[in-house]
Amino acid sequence: MKGAPAETGTVNLREIAEIELFILRRMKELTLGDHSSVFKGPGFHFVGVREWEPGDRPSSIDWAQSSLTNFSPLITREFEQESNAAIVAVADASMSTRCGAHGATIETAIARAVAAVGLSAVFFQDMFGLVTFDDRFEQLAAARPRIGRSHVIYCVDLYQNRRALDTPGGVRDVTTAIEGQLRRSSLVPVISDFLFQDAERVVRELALLNAVHDVFLLMADVRFAYELPHLSDGWVEAFDVETGRTRVFSRRELSKLAKRVTEWQDRVAKQARDAGLDVVRVGLDRWEMETALVEFTAERRLRKTT
Repeated sequence: MKGAPAETGTVNLREIAEIELFILRRMKELTLGDHSSVFKGPGFHFVGVREWEPGDRPSSIDWAQSSLTNFSPLITREFEQESNAAIVAVADASMSTRCGAHGATIETAIARAVAAVGLSAVFFQDMFGLVTFDDRFEQLAAARPRIGRSHVIYCVDLYQNRRALDTPGGVRDVTTAIEGQLRRSSLVPVISDFLFQDAERVVRELALLNAVHDVFLLMADVRFAYELPHLSDGWVEAFDVETGRTRVFSRRELSKLAKRVTEWQDRVAKQARDAGLDVVRVGLDRWEMETALVEFTAERRLRKTT
Protein backbone atom coordinates (compact mmCIF):
# COMPACT_ATOMS: atom_id res chain seq x y z
CA MET A 1 0.00 0.00 0.00
CA LYS A 2 1.37 3.36 -1.03
CA GLY A 3 1.03 6.67 0.74
CA ALA A 4 -0.44 9.85 -0.63
CA PRO A 5 1.72 11.72 -3.14
CA ALA A 6 3.96 14.44 -1.82
CA GLU A 7 5.21 17.44 -3.75
CA THR A 8 7.76 16.13 -6.20
CA GLY A 9 11.31 17.32 -5.61
CA THR A 10 13.83 17.68 -8.42
CA VAL A 11 17.58 17.45 -8.78
CA ASN A 12 18.69 20.65 -10.50
CA LEU A 13 21.94 21.67 -12.20
CA ARG A 14 23.31 23.25 -9.03
CA GLU A 15 22.89 19.98 -7.13
CA ILE A 16 24.45 18.04 -10.00
CA ALA A 17 27.46 20.40 -9.88
CA GLU A 18 27.78 19.82 -6.12
CA ILE A 19 27.60 16.05 -6.60
CA GLU A 20 30.20 16.27 -9.38
CA LEU A 21 32.66 18.25 -7.23
CA PHE A 22 32.19 15.82 -4.36
CA ILE A 23 32.75 12.81 -6.64
CA LEU A 24 35.87 14.31 -8.22
CA ARG A 25 37.38 14.85 -4.79
CA ARG A 26 36.47 11.39 -3.47
CA MET A 27 37.44 9.56 -6.67
CA LYS A 28 40.88 11.14 -6.72
CA GLU A 29 41.42 9.99 -3.14
CA LEU A 30 40.28 6.46 -3.93
CA THR A 31 41.94 5.91 -7.30
CA LEU A 32 45.11 8.03 -7.41
CA GLY A 33 47.80 5.86 -9.00
CA ASP A 34 45.62 2.82 -8.50
CA HIS A 35 44.15 2.14 -11.92
CA SER A 36 45.26 1.73 -15.50
CA SER A 37 44.27 3.86 -18.45
CA VAL A 38 40.53 3.93 -19.05
CA PHE A 39 41.05 3.23 -22.76
CA LYS A 40 41.96 -0.12 -24.29
CA GLY A 41 41.45 0.47 -28.01
CA PRO A 42 42.91 2.85 -30.60
CA GLY A 43 39.88 5.14 -30.77
CA PHE A 44 36.30 5.14 -32.01
CA HIS A 45 34.65 2.31 -33.92
CA PHE A 46 31.71 2.71 -36.30
CA VAL A 47 28.79 0.55 -35.15
CA GLY A 48 25.97 1.55 -37.51
CA VAL A 49 23.29 4.17 -38.09
CA ARG A 50 20.09 4.95 -36.21
CA GLU A 51 17.48 7.67 -35.81
CA TRP A 52 18.60 10.94 -34.20
CA GLU A 53 18.00 11.25 -30.44
CA PRO A 54 18.24 14.26 -28.10
CA GLY A 55 21.85 14.70 -26.98
CA ASP A 56 23.41 13.52 -30.27
CA ARG A 57 26.15 15.74 -31.65
CA PRO A 58 25.35 17.56 -34.91
CA SER A 59 28.67 16.30 -36.33
CA SER A 60 27.39 12.70 -36.07
CA ILE A 61 24.42 13.30 -38.41
CA ASP A 62 24.66 11.30 -41.65
CA TRP A 63 23.26 13.89 -44.07
CA ALA A 64 23.36 11.56 -47.07
CA GLN A 65 21.27 8.91 -45.29
CA SER A 66 19.00 11.58 -43.82
CA SER A 67 18.19 12.87 -47.28
CA LEU A 68 16.70 9.46 -48.12
CA THR A 69 14.14 9.96 -45.34
CA ASN A 70 13.55 13.59 -46.30
CA PHE A 71 15.30 14.55 -43.04
CA SER A 72 12.39 13.18 -40.99
CA PRO A 73 13.81 11.58 -39.00
CA LEU A 74 17.46 12.59 -39.10
CA ILE A 75 19.89 9.67 -39.25
CA THR A 76 23.06 9.65 -37.14
CA ARG A 77 26.20 7.56 -37.30
CA GLU A 78 26.82 5.65 -34.09
CA PHE A 79 30.35 5.18 -32.82
CA GLU A 80 31.61 3.29 -29.82
CA GLN A 81 34.73 4.08 -27.85
CA GLU A 82 36.33 1.11 -26.15
CA SER A 83 36.63 1.68 -22.43
CA ASN A 84 37.16 -0.77 -19.63
CA ALA A 85 33.57 -0.61 -18.40
CA ALA A 86 30.11 0.65 -19.22
CA ILE A 87 27.44 1.44 -16.64
CA VAL A 88 23.69 1.24 -17.24
CA ALA A 89 21.55 2.40 -14.31
CA VAL A 90 18.14 0.74 -14.04
CA ALA A 91 15.94 3.18 -12.10
CA ASP A 92 12.49 2.82 -10.55
CA ALA A 93 10.14 5.43 -12.08
CA SER A 94 6.88 4.00 -10.74
CA MET A 95 4.25 6.35 -9.37
CA SER A 96 5.02 5.38 -5.77
CA THR A 97 8.45 7.06 -5.98
CA ARG A 98 6.66 10.43 -6.08
CA CYS A 99 5.50 9.83 -2.52
CA GLY A 100 7.34 11.07 0.52
CA ALA A 101 7.11 13.01 3.75
CA HIS A 102 8.19 16.43 5.06
CA GLY A 103 8.94 17.68 1.51
CA ALA A 104 11.33 14.80 0.68
CA THR A 105 10.35 12.23 -1.96
CA ILE A 106 11.64 8.79 -2.89
CA GLU A 107 12.03 10.06 -6.47
CA THR A 108 14.59 12.68 -5.40
CA ALA A 109 16.72 10.07 -3.63
CA ILE A 110 16.69 7.84 -6.73
CA ALA A 111 17.48 10.78 -9.06
CA ARG A 112 20.48 11.71 -6.89
CA ALA A 113 21.66 8.10 -7.00
CA VAL A 114 21.40 8.13 -10.83
CA ALA A 115 23.43 11.37 -10.93
CA ALA A 116 26.08 10.03 -8.52
CA VAL A 117 26.57 6.78 -10.43
CA GLY A 118 26.58 8.61 -13.79
CA LEU A 119 29.13 11.22 -12.72
CA SER A 120 31.32 8.43 -11.30
CA ALA A 121 31.31 6.96 -14.83
CA VAL A 122 32.26 10.39 -16.24
CA PHE A 123 35.36 10.43 -14.00
CA PHE A 124 36.58 7.22 -15.65
CA GLN A 125 35.35 8.35 -19.09
CA ASP A 126 33.11 5.29 -19.19
CA MET A 127 29.83 5.11 -21.04
CA PHE A 128 26.68 5.64 -18.99
CA GLY A 129 23.12 4.75 -19.89
CA LEU A 130 19.71 4.57 -18.24
CA VAL A 131 16.65 2.29 -18.29
CA THR A 132 13.58 3.29 -16.28
CA PHE A 133 10.79 0.94 -15.24
CA ASP A 134 7.29 0.99 -13.75
CA ASP A 135 5.65 -0.94 -10.91
CA ARG A 136 5.39 -4.06 -13.12
CA PHE A 137 9.13 -3.96 -13.83
CA GLU A 138 8.49 -3.08 -17.47
CA GLN A 139 10.49 -0.56 -19.43
CA LEU A 140 9.27 3.04 -19.56
CA ALA A 141 12.21 4.81 -21.22
CA ALA A 142 15.84 4.24 -22.09
CA ALA A 143 18.94 6.23 -23.01
CA ARG A 144 21.77 4.46 -24.86
CA PRO A 145 25.16 4.35 -23.07
CA ARG A 146 27.33 7.31 -24.04
CA ILE A 147 30.31 9.19 -22.62
CA GLY A 148 30.07 12.66 -21.10
CA ARG A 149 28.60 14.87 -18.40
CA SER A 150 25.92 16.28 -20.70
CA HIS A 151 24.59 12.77 -21.30
CA VAL A 152 24.37 12.15 -17.53
CA ILE A 153 22.33 15.37 -17.17
CA TYR A 154 20.09 14.19 -20.02
CA CYS A 155 19.57 10.84 -18.22
CA VAL A 156 18.65 12.56 -14.93
CA ASP A 157 16.20 14.78 -16.81
CA LEU A 158 14.76 11.74 -18.61
CA TYR A 159 14.17 10.05 -15.26
CA GLN A 160 12.58 13.06 -13.58
CA ASN A 161 10.26 13.93 -16.46
CA ARG A 162 8.93 10.36 -16.77
CA ARG A 163 9.05 10.39 -20.57
CA ALA A 164 7.74 7.07 -21.90
CA LEU A 165 8.82 5.34 -25.08
CA ASP A 166 6.59 3.57 -27.58
CA THR A 167 8.52 0.35 -27.96
CA PRO A 168 7.85 -1.75 -31.07
CA GLY A 169 5.87 -4.91 -30.43
CA GLY A 170 4.56 -3.70 -27.08
CA VAL A 171 6.27 -2.97 -23.78
CA ARG A 172 9.41 -5.01 -23.12
CA ASP A 173 10.44 -6.35 -19.76
CA VAL A 174 13.46 -4.69 -18.21
CA THR A 175 15.88 -7.61 -18.53
CA THR A 176 15.21 -7.74 -22.28
CA ALA A 177 15.73 -3.97 -22.50
CA ILE A 178 19.08 -4.22 -20.66
CA GLU A 179 20.31 -6.99 -22.93
CA GLY A 180 19.34 -4.86 -25.94
CA GLN A 181 21.35 -1.90 -24.61
CA LEU A 182 24.61 -3.72 -23.82
CA ARG A 183 27.05 -5.33 -26.20
CA ARG A 184 29.53 -6.51 -23.57
CA SER A 185 29.79 -7.17 -19.85
CA SER A 186 28.82 -4.02 -17.92
CA LEU A 187 27.99 -2.67 -14.48
CA VAL A 188 24.22 -2.65 -13.90
CA PRO A 189 23.07 -0.89 -10.69
CA VAL A 190 19.32 -1.40 -10.12
CA ILE A 191 18.00 1.58 -8.11
CA SER A 192 14.61 1.15 -6.41
CA ASP A 193 12.71 0.85 -3.15
CA PHE A 194 11.74 -2.71 -4.25
CA LEU A 195 8.24 -2.39 -2.80
CA PHE A 196 6.51 -3.98 -5.78
CA GLN A 197 4.54 -7.19 -5.20
CA ASP A 198 6.61 -9.58 -7.34
CA ALA A 199 10.00 -8.51 -6.01
CA GLU A 200 11.01 -12.17 -5.65
CA ARG A 201 10.55 -12.73 -9.40
CA VAL A 202 12.52 -9.57 -10.21
CA VAL A 203 15.41 -10.73 -8.00
CA ARG A 204 15.47 -14.10 -9.81
CA GLU A 205 15.59 -12.39 -13.22
CA LEU A 206 18.39 -10.05 -12.10
CA ALA A 207 20.34 -13.03 -10.72
CA LEU A 208 20.19 -14.64 -14.18
CA LEU A 209 21.37 -11.38 -15.75
CA ASN A 210 24.22 -11.30 -13.24
CA ALA A 211 25.73 -14.32 -15.00
CA VAL A 212 26.63 -12.00 -17.90
CA HIS A 213 26.81 -8.55 -16.31
CA ASP A 214 27.83 -7.20 -12.90
CA VAL A 215 24.39 -6.54 -11.40
CA PHE A 216 23.93 -5.06 -7.93
CA LEU A 217 21.02 -3.48 -6.09
CA LEU A 218 20.93 0.09 -4.79
CA MET A 219 18.02 -0.08 -2.37
CA ALA A 220 16.55 3.27 -1.31
CA ASP A 221 15.70 3.14 2.39
CA VAL A 222 12.20 4.64 2.30
CA ARG A 223 11.16 4.17 5.92
CA PHE A 224 11.01 7.98 6.22
CA ALA A 225 8.09 8.13 3.74
CA TYR A 226 5.96 5.84 5.92
CA GLU A 227 6.72 7.30 9.36
CA LEU A 228 3.45 9.17 9.51
CA PRO A 229 2.48 11.62 12.29
CA HIS A 230 0.21 10.53 15.10
CA LEU A 231 -3.45 10.73 14.09
CA SER A 232 -6.46 11.26 16.31
CA ASP A 233 -8.85 9.40 13.99
CA GLY A 234 -9.41 5.73 14.70
CA TRP A 235 -9.71 4.80 11.00
CA VAL A 236 -7.85 6.23 7.99
CA GLU A 237 -8.54 5.72 4.27
CA ALA A 238 -5.37 5.32 2.15
CA PHE A 239 -5.14 5.61 -1.64
CA ASP A 240 -2.71 3.52 -3.74
CA VAL A 241 -1.35 5.78 -6.51
CA GLU A 242 -0.35 2.81 -8.71
CA THR A 243 -3.42 0.56 -8.57
CA GLY A 244 -6.01 3.26 -7.87
CA ARG A 245 -7.46 1.19 -5.03
CA THR A 246 -8.29 2.41 -1.55
CA ARG A 247 -8.04 0.66 1.79
CA VAL A 248 -9.12 1.54 5.29
CA PHE A 249 -6.45 1.27 8.01
CA SER A 250 -6.85 1.36 11.74
CA ARG A 251 -4.69 3.90 13.55
CA ARG A 252 -2.70 1.01 15.01
CA GLU A 253 -2.03 -0.56 11.58
CA LEU A 254 -0.99 2.79 10.17
CA SER A 255 1.57 3.30 12.93
CA LYS A 256 3.22 0.01 11.92
CA LEU A 257 3.65 0.88 8.21
CA ALA A 258 7.26 2.05 8.56
CA LYS A 259 8.24 -1.14 10.40
CA ARG A 260 6.52 -3.34 7.79
CA VAL A 261 8.29 -1.49 4.96
CA THR A 262 11.67 -2.04 6.66
CA GLU A 263 10.91 -5.74 7.17
CA TRP A 264 9.91 -6.08 3.49
CA GLN A 265 13.13 -4.42 2.31
CA ASP A 266 15.20 -6.59 4.67
CA ARG A 267 13.55 -9.69 3.20
CA VAL A 268 14.20 -8.58 -0.41
CA ALA A 269 17.84 -7.77 0.46
CA LYS A 270 18.30 -11.25 1.95
CA GLN A 271 16.77 -12.88 -1.15
CA ALA A 272 19.12 -10.87 -3.36
CA ARG A 273 22.22 -11.79 -1.36
CA ASP A 274 21.16 -15.46 -1.32
CA ALA A 275 20.92 -15.22 -5.14
CA GLY A 276 24.49 -13.86 -5.36
CA LEU A 277 23.63 -10.17 -5.78
CA ASP A 278 25.30 -7.42 -3.74
CA VAL A 279 23.00 -4.90 -2.05
CA VAL A 280 23.81 -1.32 -1.02
CA ARG A 281 21.23 0.44 1.19
CA VAL A 282 21.13 4.19 0.61
CA GLY A 283 19.27 6.59 2.89
CA LEU A 284 17.90 10.10 2.62
CA ASP A 285 21.10 11.83 3.81
CA ARG A 286 22.58 12.91 0.48
CA TRP A 287 26.23 13.13 1.57
CA GLU A 288 26.14 9.76 3.28
CA MET A 289 24.42 8.28 0.22
CA GLU A 290 26.85 9.81 -2.28
CA THR A 291 29.86 8.67 -0.22
CA ALA A 292 28.55 5.10 -0.17
CA LEU A 293 27.76 5.12 -3.90
CA VAL A 294 31.09 6.62 -4.95
CA GLU A 295 33.14 4.18 -2.89
CA PHE A 296 31.10 1.16 -3.98
CA THR A 297 31.06 2.13 -7.68
CA ALA A 298 34.81 2.80 -7.63
CA GLU A 299 35.47 -0.58 -6.03
CA ARG A 300 33.27 -2.41 -8.58
CA ARG A 301 34.74 -0.45 -11.49
CA LEU A 302 38.35 -1.07 -10.45
CA ARG A 303 37.63 -4.75 -9.85
CA LYS A 304 36.82 -5.07 -13.56
CA THR A 305 40.09 -3.44 -14.66
CA THR A 306 42.46 -5.58 -12.60
